Amino acid sequence: MRILLDERVDRRLAKDITGYEVLTVVEMGWAGKSNGELLTLAQEQFDVFVTTDRNPISQQNLARFHIAVFILAARSDRLADLQGLVAALLRALPFSKPGKSKKIRI
Repeated sequence: MRILLDERVDRRLAKDITGYEVLTVVEMGWAGKSNGELLTLAQEQFDVFVTTDRNPISQQNLARFHIAVFILAARSDRLADLQGLVAALLRALPFSKPGKSKKIRI
C-alpha cells in the first residue's frame, strides 16, 4: 500500500507509519496544488492520502476518486500531537476504501 502525506502533515511522521511506502506531497513535487487536483494526481500512484485539512477534503466529492482519505484530527499539526494518532491510523489502514474518508482522532 502506498501512502501520500499532505504538505501540512509533518514529513517526519512518515517514518512512524511502518509497514507501508510513505511519500509526501513535497517529495512528489505537488506542493501548492488544490485538494481536487492533488487527489486527481494522487489516485494514480497512491492508495491512501493522509491529511490534517478537514474543510477542503469534506467539500470534495470523494466518491469520484480512487483513493482513500484519512484525516488526522489532533490538537495541532505538531509532530508530537500527530504521532499520538499513528497507532489508530495503522489499525485503520487495512480497512481503507477508495472514495471514502475516515477521521482518526484520540
